[in-house]
Amino acid sequence: MGLVVQKYGGSSVADAEGIKRVAKRIVEAKKNGNQVVVVVSAMGDTTDELIDLAEQVSPMPAGREFDMLLTAGERISMALLAMAIKNLGHEAQSFTGSQAGVITDSVHNKARIIDVTPGRIRTALDEGNIAIVAGFQGVSQDKKDITTLGRGGSDTTAVALAAALDAEVCEIYTDVDGVFTADPRVVKKARKIDWISFEDMLELASSGSKVLLHRCVEYARRYNIPIHVRSSFSGLQGTWVSSEPIQQGQGDQKVEQAIISGVAHDTSEAKITVVGVPDKPGEAAVIFRAIANAEINIDMVVQNVSAVTTGLTDISFTLPKAEGRKAIDALEKAKTAIGFESLRYDDQIGKISLVGAGMKTNPGVTASFFEALSDAGVNIELISTSEIRISVVTRADDVNEAVRAVHTAFGLDSDSDEAVVYGGTGR
Repeated sequence: MGLVVQKYGGSSVADAEGIKRVAKRIVEAKKNGNQVVVVVSAMGDTTDELIDLAEQVSPMPAGREFDMLLTAGERISMALLAMAIKNLGHEAQSFTGSQAGVITDSVHNKARIIDVTPGRIRTALDEGNIAIVAGFQGVSQDKKDITTLGRGGSDTTAVALAAALDAEVCEIYTDVDGVFTADPRVVKKARKIDWISFEDMLELASSGSKVLLHRCVEYARRYNIPIHVRSSFSGLQGTWVSSEPIQQGQGDQKVEQAIISGVAHDTSEAKITVVGVPDKPGEAAVIFRAIANAEINIDMVVQNVSAVTTGLTDISFTLPKAEGRKAIDALEKAKTAIGFESLRYDDQIGKISLVGAGMKTNPGVTASFFEALSDAGVNIELISTSEIRISVVTRADDVNEAVRAVHTAFGLDSDSDEAVVYGGTGR
């Protein structure tokens, strides 16, 4: 008997019919001889509706109470799913994140998992039950407060439980058939990837691919937990994310690693330019310490060559749009220490990234990437590279055209039917 952890996103359990469909799939896994642990997200747009409700009541809700509110969505889903499974003649028990032993730090709204102690889950499994766990939530180690894990929290919950329970696989069910070479909502001829390495998936996730979140993939890589990304709306094989290029379910058939894994894009970032920074040691350190002290994550960084006449330079960096106001405030407070002239803020940008472990041994990838953007008439504002990724910042209006142009240029377009998006949200 194997142990399988399954995670179902909000679009999979958006209504009563969806919950009953998911319950049948879970029962099928149980009938196949597996012990089954299920992590479930809130139904449909429940979390967004709770956020809107909170903002109507308070423009700046307290973090602790905000978390108490948001965790209600997953608790509703887990209870309804357990009821649906029992209606099919199988035993199921539902657990909140704290009951499941998901222990976090004390940072509300974006807590990180410290440990998982799934004693109650093991007991439920030993008694022959299917365990249903509310995703996206845990309990703080020190104050025992309810916490939420932030964006992609249910995926991270599932992988963390899979690691703690030594599961054979963590299945992430969404509304697309797997990981594609580009967002199928933008590129209709995007191809489904059969297998992708943890490293390439991490780059795609951090570059804007929404089917899996960066934290989830990083956790899986750390504990070597294979992830199977598939659709809850079909019975098709999905995408395997693992350390070894083996196509699961087909013996030892090797899957050749492609030179390019895919093209990702992100329009959720903004750009800040610090204008007129003295070009001397320590200035960049002061800038980014101020940003770090405000608990803001940054992405791309570019510093211009200083002007000979003035000895001043400009430093640009990208960050989440939601953190823009906080970053500007933090830099303004540090203006005297830094000595810059002004700040420029631009939230009409987009990032396009080409990802593939094969590019480091294949000359010409960079040239082809920039030629494709040039042919599409796309202007580049920032450039960032790693061994397996090239990212550029462009105008937000150019992103979709740029993604399609790059996807075609590298021969990633599919010759078969267009990719299917069953639920419409990608989650």
